[in-house]
Amino acid sequence: KENVDSRHNRGGFNVAQPVRFSRKCPTGWHHYEGTASCYRVYLNGENYWDAVQTCQRVNGSLATFTADQELRFILAQEWDLEEQTFVRMDQRRFWVGYQYVITSRNHSLEGHWEVAYKGSSEVFLPPDPIFASAMSEKENVLCAQLQCFHFPTLRHHGLHSWYAENCYEESSFLCKRSQTCVDIKDNIVDEGYYFTPKGNDPCLSCTCHNGEPEMCVAALCERPQGCQQYHKDPKECCKFTCLDP
Repeated sequence: KENVDSRHNRGGFNVAQPVRFSRKCPTGWHHYEGTASCYRVYLNGENYWDAVQTCQRVNGSLATFTADQELRFILAQEWDLEEQTFVRMDQRRFWVGYQYVITSRNHSLEGHWEVAYKGSSEVFLPPDPIFASAMSEKENVLCAQLQCFHFPTLRHHGLHSWYAENCYEESSFLCKRSQTCVDIKDNIVDEGYYFTPKGNDPCLSCTCHNGEPEMCVAALCERPQGCQQYHKDPKECCKFTCLDP
């Protein structure tokens, strides 16, 4: 690196700098490397079935969790729910991708958790839930709400609860989708397409493969001729604005 820098400083040639890919999720989503997934809380109150459809429209599903580490990641996030009106300000509940199937109504409700949709990867199932509201005798399936807390100390200690709630109650919800390629202008890129990754080099062209930029090729730009002071556009390759009078 020292030799390259010294030659670059003497004006011998231009050097392409390493690029850090800073985004693997669209704006508003949180990335977790452990599962190569993106997560987003939707504040608008929807019943469980509407929440399922909203997640599907963004190529995701209501979140399920593969390991305790993933759940701890979710609990540690600050989800910006100041406008949330469905629960107390110090605690937050989200629909997630589990359902509680009631098998007995003897002295207490008995049943078991199931993943709410087919085709999901291996997941862990929640512990026994808290039953949130009064239910009619006809209800055989309840839907899962994950409760986390606003206060940072409680959040970072992973304090949380699982609720089995009437599926037609309105609540915020947590969507999960695979990480994706995001270009420098924050557009989502489909598998196999060329794109410029979100980062610090607008002259990079890569192929999107499994949500990662691969087979990247860089272009080096000549400085603009006849211009002493100039500004390089951070999002357009080899585009300059001359600042001379």
